[in-house]
Amino acid sequence: MNDTLDPSARMGGDALASAVAKVKRHVLPLFVIMFIVNYLDRVNIGFVRPHLESDLGISAAAYGFGAGLFFIGYALFEVPSNMLLQRVGARLWLTRIMFTWGLVATAMAFVQNETQFYVLRFLLGVAEAGFFPGVIYYFTRWLPGAERGKAIAIFLSGSALASLISGPLAGALMQIQGLGLHGWQWMLFIEGMASVTLCFFVFFWLDSKPQDAKWLTPAEQAALVDTIDREQREREASGPVKASAWSLLKDRQIVLFCLIYFCIQLTIYAATFWLPSIIKRMGDLSDIQVGFFNSIPWLISIIAMYAFASGSVRWKFQQAWVAAALVIAAIGMFMSTTGGPVFAFVAICFAAIGFKSASSLFWPIPQGYLDARIAAAVIALINSVGNLGGFVAPTTFGLLEQHTGSIQGGLYGLAVTSVLAAIAVFFVRTRPKGADSSVPKAPSALSQTH
Repeated sequence: MNDTLDPSARMGGDALASAVAKVKRHVLPLFVIMFIVNYLDRVNIGFVRPHLESDLGISAAAYGFGAGLFFIGYALFEVPSNMLLQRVGARLWLTRIMFTWGLVATAMAFVQNETQFYVLRFLLGVAEAGFFPGVIYYFTRWLPGAERGKAIAIFLSGSALASLISGPLAGALMQIQGLGLHGWQWMLFIEGMASVTLCFFVFFWLDSKPQDAKWLTPAEQAALVDTIDREQREREASGPVKASAWSLLKDRQIVLFCLIYFCIQLTIYAATFWLPSIIKRMGDLSDIQVGFFNSIPWLISIIAMYAFASGSVRWKFQQAWVAAALVIAAIGMFMSTTGGPVFAFVAICFAAIGFKSASSLFWPIPQGYLDARIAAAVIALINSVGNLGGFVAPTTFGLLEQHTGSIQGGLYGLAVTSVLAAIAVFFVRTRPKGADSSVPKAPSALSQTH
């Protein structure tokens, strides 16, 4: 059969396959490292919360509010950042994002009071805004549509790796003393400067367009550009699609997606920012011990995510899988209120199986519902709304601990919202009303988001 193909067509196919393989080898490892560093700078304050209180007098409520302010800055400036990215190019803008977030993260080591803490957390969100969609945009200019889902899945594995290493790394860095700085200051300074240092490598390693890549042959450049341009022309020929935020929010299904993902993110970020404090109550633990204990729920959750994903492929009823994961999260959060600190930690390990699995299992549902041409815009909208859970959860937990001396009420609240989200999942559609097999859908390879 292949012998009947035009030799030039075979050569073009070979050049495209070779180009795609080279792009993955050249940029994917770097993007994974960038995402790991990005995640560390975002969540590392969870490990220094006791030190912020003892050294600077930053209260539980102030800590929770400051931790959440990151997501307000991120949400407000994500759209302007995306507009500038398309104007100046992904290479330059991704470098700028990394440089500024690194500087702000480094400055966090020198905060002296609550106001400075608030300002820097907000600015960190402003600086990071646009990183995730910037990488996605880069993929659209460098990879054919069939390859992007796989690349995004590999890129997003950076958050899982960062969850595992964040605790032990923070614990080790906080052992450093000297030059008038505490260990927690050294940790923030070193992790922030790692981003600043890496951004210079990013600038010289990335290229703006395939035509600029000297590591691709002319044939590979042409095959890549021709394929991506042809796919774009086919999308445009299908007719215009309105993707403004207002038009998207008129769709009740999209609103429901946003609310479900918001509930999932509430639990994830509550655990991210408060788990080190819960672990600290288990006994007289050092920062290194707290860091290693912090990795356990995330390791368990990664194993569970792959198990749930395999099960959902074999027994296809995506809503039921998401609902089951959310119920597990609810049970774990509720059980964490019924015993001592050690039992609470074990219960949260169980809950992590649910909330992390729900996060990844959720995405095939809206992807099946969406027209492929607006999938990216809707995913960005759902992700932005969901990330606001990163503001609500730590802020609420901080206020509860400040005024009641306990976060038990917050854990009850997370259990309730997880159950409500599990029920809501059964009211969403996996395909548009009246859809048929000819309607293009979003690629299903993207299994989770930022």
